[in-house]
Amino acid sequence: MLALGLGFSKHQPKRRMPLSWPGWLMVIGFVAFGVYAGNEAVRSWTGQFPAAAPTVDLTFPLRGDNFLILNGGSNIRINAHLKTLDESVPRFQAYRGQSYGIDIIQVNRWGWRSPGISPKNPAAYLIYGATVFAPCAGQVVQAIDGFPDMTIPETDLVNRAGNHVILRCGESEVILAHFRPQSLLVDSGMTVAVGDAIAEVGNSGASTEPHLHIHAQRPGSSAVPLSGDPLPVRFDGRFLIRGDRLTLRQ
Repeated sequence: MLALGLGFSKHQPKRRMPLSWPGWLMVIGFVAFGVYAGNEAVRSWTGQFPAAAPTVDLTFPLRGDNFLILNGGSNIRINAHLKTLDESVPRFQAYRGQSYGIDIIQVNRWGWRSPGISPKNPAAYLIYGATVFAPCAGQVVQAIDGFPDMTIPETDLVNRAGNHVILRCGESEVILAHFRPQSLLVDSGMTVAVGDAIAEVGNSGASTEPHLHIHAQRPGSSAVPLSGDPLPVRFDGRFLIRGDRLTLRQ
């Protein structure tokens, strides 16, 4: 048996490194892809932690089942808003306050946000018309209404926030955007308590589908209100990232 084993081992083919250029290119390609995938995984993982900046604690502004975070986190791989931190793009300066913002939609038990694939009517989406509640106690700095809901997939690239509210809560401002037209229940100068109804989810502004956008920032200028320094937010003590799901009962 030993002789058979030795004889078998003796005749095993030896592994060889690729000798042709195509073979080397394939090896290099696999290695490069592995390095890239590993780097992306690490960066996405680090995005689940708040950035090194003062964090604003808020109450989640919606009530109901199966809310899904589409954008959220501190890395651009899981939060597209972070592109506005790129100082080399001048137009981003007016919206840099949204850099740590989150976008929220609602899905059913099977993960569908609407019947069919991207219906044009905003009212077809589960989250459309949902009541939005004040996530903090403060004063309404700005309340803008009157912009129409956009037909999917059209967006308003001029009035990007659409119908929105800016709340001054302590030393920070909290912006909630893309409300349904004529749904705002607050005006500039009013004070709100946590949990007060302020508007309904819509699809106004630069919104590709009905959702609620929310972010916190240091106060911006009156001329460029969304240009303040961005601040990370926690909701009920939790830092939300893309893919998180929440159910909140009234």
